[in-house]
Amino acid sequence: MAVVYIDGKFYDNKDDAKISVWDHGFLYGDGIFEGIRVYNGLVFKLDEHLDRLYDSAKTLAMKIPLNFEELKEVTLETIRRTKEKDCYIRLIISRGKGDLGIDPRKCPKATVVIIVDTIKLFPEELYDVGVDVIIASTRKNVMDALNPNVKSLNYLNNIMAKIEAVHAGVPEAILVNAHGHITEGTADNIFIIKNGVLKTPPAYAGILVGITRNLIMDIARSMNIPVQETLMTAHDLFIADEIFLSGTAAEMIPVIKVNQRVINDGKPGPIFRKLLEGLRAKTKVEGTPVYSKEQLNKMAKV
Repeated sequence: MAVVYIDGKFYDNKDDAKISVWDHGFLYGDGIFEGIRVYNGLVFKLDEHLDRLYDSAKTLAMKIPLNFEELKEVTLETIRRTKEKDCYIRLIISRGKGDLGIDPRKCPKATVVIIVDTIKLFPEELYDVGVDVIIASTRKNVMDALNPNVKSLNYLNNIMAKIEAVHAGVPEAILVNAHGHITEGTADNIFIIKNGVLKTPPAYAGILVGITRNLIMDIARSMNIPVQETLMTAHDLFIADEIFLSGTAAEMIPVIKVNQRVINDGKPGPIFRKLLEGLRAKTKVEGTPVYSKEQLNKMAKV
């Protein structure tokens, strides 16, 4: 069951959850968000996601009306009201209700929205067989326009690349920056493996430094897999031994074709599988508990 929190009220009917049409998040995309996963009653990397949310707010000079612990607790309460153990959280802070101008001073209070529901970016079978991707003609926004580590509601750049993927008949597109360097997918970071080395674009290429991305690099190091954050071009993708995408919603998904070029033997590779196993091992046991043991026992008996 989906539950939505908006500014102090909970809604268990999606159609009842509404914001003002004068909200600047709706009018101008003036806001920020985080996507967070819940596995077996544990919210994975909740503090890290909230830290990034508050960092984004600072850059946009946006005051979140709840402090860290208050927002954390109301997020957990929203999950509890779903009575779900495995779900997805979309946490949104918009500039709030204002007028038809863009002046943020006309928005006296930010809007807080928490949506707890499910999400599936890719069909389950693609995790076993891999996905085809294209390199989009749409360029990644330049860093000196808006830092990509501000996870803002402005996703038109990514959406335009996604439209290219849809028109090409593939599920995902990879964006390059103004210099032709690989950055990321429309909703995920990208990794390649070449000669046993795990490689991913660096922050200064213009990427969102993903929480799952950083965790995967930590897991790789714990497995003695060399890790490099390095600039890459389309050439590096075409000659890679393995490629995969990563993100909170997608977790990790292998790429077997880029612009119709088959990657290696066209099958998900052994290092990808090893890292995915390591990631899923962590999601099973790590996280912020949503329910007490008594609540979990009651839920198991229902």
